[in-house]
Amino acid sequence: MTPLRFEEMYQAEWAELEALLEEVSGGAGRSRVATGPVRGDRVAALYRRACEHLALARSRAYPAHLQHRLERLTAEAHQTIYHESTLGLARLRHAVWNGFPQTVRRHAVYVWVAAATLLLPTFVVGALVYARPELILSVVSPDMAEAFEEMYDASAESIGRQRTADTDWIMFGYYIRNNVGVAFQCFAGGLFAGVGSLFFLAYNGAFGGAIGGYLTERGLSSTFYSFIVTHSAFELTAIILSGAAGLRLGHALLAPGRRTRIQALVDAGRGCTVILYGTTALLVIAAAVEAFWSSAGWIPPAVKYTVGGLCWLAVLGYLLFQGRHAG
Repeated sequence: MTPLRFEEMYQAEWAELEALLEEVSGGAGRSRVATGPVRGDRVAALYRRACEHLALARSRAYPAHLQHRLERLTAEAHQTIYHESTLGLARLRHAVWNGFPQTVRRHAVYVWVAAATLLLPTFVVGALVYARPELILSVVSPDMAEAFEEMYDASAESIGRQRTADTDWIMFGYYIRNNVGVAFQCFAGGLFAGVGSLFFLAYNGAFGGAIGGYLTERGLSSTFYSFIVTHSAFELTAIILSGAAGLRLGHALLAPGRRTRIQALVDAGRGCTVILYGTTALLVIAAAVEAFWSSAGWIPPAVKYTVGGLCWLAVLGYLLFQGRHAG
């Protein structure tokens, strides 16, 4: 696409954003009473589009005047949004209902690769350990294997709780720290050309599969799977998305196109920002569910499976369909 054609295609959107920004600031004699209230969600949507156009202009090395216009426009929009509380709330609402799932779908290739890298070792190693339980000692120590059996024993007062934890609140803090640590490894590993992200995804998948296969062979499948079924909808999704964001960084480093690798990395990081915000929210939800719902021994497994299935449907439906028709 030529720069002229590019400008012709998106000129109307840029002009609309400029007009809305001018109206917000009250410039050029415009009156908010005369023109009506400014739609904060529209400003946020146009701002996001302008950022995408700026990234395209940079990657295709379009003329400097075109890049400067987009830089000025996005800078003014950013300044306006983050200094207008109503627009800030609208931007947050838009990110939750539209921005996050739309961004995930735009990175679908990375998401599928991350999912496969996590899940394939989970099932393969799980099957191997189930067939040969002694292999668990290649993953954890004998004391830790015994501790896992105690944590998921049907007679345990609080399922999945560690010996050193006295309350669900302590486990809530532990889960947040552990989950965020795993997600950060999967994301930051992308800085090593994506290899780090692939390694941490595969490692965590293999570790989880080994524990699952061992506990299943020990006859603890009922408590173990009813424990993980609900919060895993949020936790596994967040880890996969963190790995996908890391793979996006790695791809930018390996194939920067016409940009410098630093600029490609910066652009990729900006493109993944919404995903990282979303994964943080998912991890907090997962930790709360794991500490206060999954660990409750008084809840029948059938109820946990039902709620867990609904959570999986909700998360997948949200990511696949939410915001598809948003303007």
